[in-house]
Amino acid sequence: MTFSICVREEYEDEDGTDQLRFGVAVTTRLPAVGTLCPFASENGAVATQSLVNVELGERGIEYIDDGLAVDDALQSLLNADDGAENRQLHGIDADGTFTFSGEECKGWYGHLEGENYTVAGNLLTGEAVIENVAETYEESDRDAPLAQRLIDALGAGYAEGGDKREELHVQSAALKVRTTEEEEHSPYYNDLRVDATETPIQDLRETYRLAGDGFAEAMERYQDAMEDDDLEAAEDDE
Repeated sequence: MTFSICVREEYEDEDGTDQLRFGVAVTTRLPAVGTLCPFASENGAVATQSLVNVELGERGIEYIDDGLAVDDALQSLLNADDGAENRQLHGIDADGTFTFSGEECKGWYGHLEGENYTVAGNLLTGEAVIENVAETYEESDRDAPLAQRLIDALGAGYAEGGDKREELHVQSAALKVRTTEEEEHSPYYNDLRVDATETPIQDLRETYRLAGDGFAEAMERYQDAMEDDDLEAAEDDE
């Protein structure tokens, strides 16, 4: 009922220090997928879907944060899950990737992985959906924000047909981006959800645009006050 992508990217911050960023994005023909499927931290990204077991995502990220490799973390959780054959689970950490699609997932279902990403989907119109997601991400401009490129990747899968259940009109989409870089203020546009809509990609893209504008406006107006931890000073300037 879902397709999603998890990615890892290396980059240099403004000081020339090597950093990692992780992202996960997902869409489905059900409401509020952002509460169920995507998980990310500065150490990795995980997506849990099909017959969702949220604990696989929650504990998967916890295990990765504790230093367990992504394949060991997620496989150990599946080994303890009696419903594993109904699950799709995939993710990435600093060193590796993991993909799993249980044999009882509903077709079309499947997954693929590249050097620095994983993609999976079920109840799709066909394999081309996840292939388009992967191709669009691979060809994306790395100078553009990751959140924007994740939306583009979802959009490519959606345009190819996406979730095949056209009778379900209420849809949703979500994304999360985390980084090893110590950010003084986490950008609003790196953790977004559209919980109930008939146009999930369009609405997530517009939410991303507005969140970016709002973050810039807030930094311009309140940055000094936030640095001084003194909101009253900002209110005095209004």
